[in-house]
Amino acid sequence: MKVFVLNGSTRVESNTEMLTNQVLEGIPHTTRYLRDYTIVPIEDKRHEPDGFAVVPQDDYRQLIREMLEHDIVIYATPVYWYGMSGIMKNFIDRWSESLRDPEIDFKARMSQIQSYVVTVGGDSPYQKALPLIQQFHHIVDFVGSPLKGYLIGEGNRPGDVLQDARALAGAAALNQQIRSDV
Repeated sequence: MKVFVLNGSTRVESNTEMLTNQVLEGIPHTTRYLRDYTIVPIEDKRHEPDGFAVVPQDDYRQLIREMLEHDIVIYATPVYWYGMSGIMKNFIDRWSESLRDPEIDFKARMSQIQSYVVTVGGDSPYQKALPLIQQFHHIVDFVGSPLKGYLIGEGNRPGDVLQDARALAGAAALNQQIRSDV
């Protein structure tokens, strides 16, 4: 089983990255930082005759094709204003194109991928990040990918999450769960 991390943090060495690294300790994986790629916001053409025949010349197609080569995807995003980061949202919004891409059977492939979410926030995240988790549940459910688990951590300043005993215990448990899937 191949593990892919899609990191939506805009901060280098972020709390989200640190917690995700705890989850994946000892597990081979590939990480892509959305901040290192250009993903143009979607122009909704679902109902136009040509649909998404002309797609932006950015990094989305490269990333989505790489993601689809994996068996497990971890969506790692900080809680930004009580939702996922903007760069993560832009990436997922572009799935509308992939759903209509004749070169890939997006839903069929996604139904074979196990999904996880790792998120960190600084304002009561164990309560306030739950809508973000629910949003991801609906997103991956729509494309048939089971949400196998999630982890919420608390941290504001860089490194704060490493003081969150609850998150670290959850990371160890999620590590074992993913190991059983790998």
